[in-house]
Amino acid sequence: MSFETTIELKNVSVFQKNILVLSHVNLEVARGEFVYLIGKTGAGKSSLMKTLYADLPVIDGYASVAGFELPKLKRKDIPRLRRKLGIVFQDFQLLGDRTIKDNLLFVMKATGWNDKHAMEDRLMDVLTKVGLSAKGFKLPHQLSGGEQQRVAIARALVNDPEIILADEPTGNLDPGTSEGIMELLIEISQSGRSVMMATHNYALIQKFPARMLKCENGRISGITKNEIK
Repeated sequence: MSFETTIELKNVSVFQKNILVLSHVNLEVARGEFVYLIGKTGAGKSSLMKTLYADLPVIDGYASVAGFELPKLKRKDIPRLRRKLGIVFQDFQLLGDRTIKDNLLFVMKATGWNDKHAMEDRLMDVLTKVGLSAKGFKLPHQLSGGEQQRVAIARALVNDPEIILADEPTGNLDPGTSEGIMELLIEISQSGRSVMMATHNYALIQKFPARMLKCENGRISGITKNEIK
């Protein structure tokens, strides 16, 4: 597989409400690569994620995500960028009054799908990928936490994204369930998607080693497993 960069940042500053959170951010993520983003609460992990999906603007430096140059990105083009991204949060963010199937259909309609047969096929494809092909008729509260997070991952996969951004996806899950989610995310990266995962869970990092970037003292740097404190 040839090296192809899906995320590239050069000398980017990350601001949250006019406060400088990270400076001189330089990083590259290749297609099919799995990368951990670690650091203490408030160190800038979520702010960096928000910058990557254009929730926070890039004011200086160069930033390219899924082929979009973020400093030049117009507001009307943000939905086009986000169709290339799959975003997974810690708290699932499912619509509680709709079935799993309807949760996915809601996202598909919002991102421009209109062919019912194609939607149904894609729906079953992503639910099968996450091991929930028989659960589409259930409501979120009828599923376990791990199953709800699998639905959130299925939702992130609906538009066949180039990049998955996962912000503490195992934060509310027990260790066994967390490992299942990790195996799923690694499988997704092995299918050719870049996966960046913010986490505090160092036990998972030890069990599923991959490249690590650490947010600390307003900077991002690569570290090894032995340097984790």
